[in-house]
Amino acid sequence: MAEHELPLGRAVTYDAAYDPDLLYPIARAVDRRAGADGVQLPMHGWDVWNAYELSWLDAGGKPVVAWGEFWVSAMSPNIVESKSFKLYLNSLNQHRFATITVVQETLERDLARCIGARVQVNIHLPTDWGALTPSAPAGRCLDDLPLLVEHYQPAPQLLKRSEKVVEERLYSRLLRSCCPVTGQPDWATLQVDYRGPEIDDVGLLAYIISFRQHQDFHEQCVERIFRDIQQFCSPERLAVYGRYLRRGGLDINPYRSTGTERPPSLRCRRQ
Repeated sequence: MAEHELPLGRAVTYDAAYDPDLLYPIARAVDRRAGADGVQLPMHGWDVWNAYELSWLDAGGKPVVAWGEFWVSAMSPNIVESKSFKLYLNSLNQHRFATITVVQETLERDLARCIGARVQVNIHLPTDWGALTPSAPAGRCLDDLPLLVEHYQPAPQLLKRSEKVVEERLYSRLLRSCCPVTGQPDWATLQVDYRGPEIDDVGLLAYIISFRQHQDFHEQCVERIFRDIQQFCSPERLAVYGRYLRRGGLDINPYRSTGTERPPSLRCRRQ
């Protein structure tokens, strides 16, 4: 679908009627599977969505509010365009559902049809919200390193490694990219967990900052970071986790890894 056809960046009408056809798929980029040299890279992962404005009517017409958690495999054919997802969730607001199980089954069915793969949906009612306490990412923060910044578009040549083998977890709150449709900024905390040749701290931080004026979707930015670290630093094991700030009641948190594990539960304070 062409960018000008997406709901994102266009004025839309908010319809009160439930409508699964509001969901717009976007095919995952072909070049996501290979680096610039065409080499296939091992990559697994998830896109973890959180919807904080999920609501519907119970069988008697009384509103229910909830937090929705959506797990999408990184290997699914499509992603869902974020504004269409919000419009779809809003279309549930005046729809009656007999039970919370029916709501969950409806969400899983509609999203699977759009994304082309199974989607796991967890619905958390207000009694569950105590688990939403913000936490700091694990590892060592890079953000206080002295740095002369010259690049604001992705510059993987900044990534350097040594021969020393280490196992460490690093993070930065300085990742910013921009929406490819609207140009609006997207802010994130980025966590890099790896084992292998030691990655130069200053080069990694400068590389993360170099996305500051880059326009791309959250999922593609994190995949590009994962791919560049793999190619320039050759870790034995690597996981890259982007925790993005919410927009319109939704946050998108891509996790890409050489392993098949699920990402840890994490909610940063800015989320």
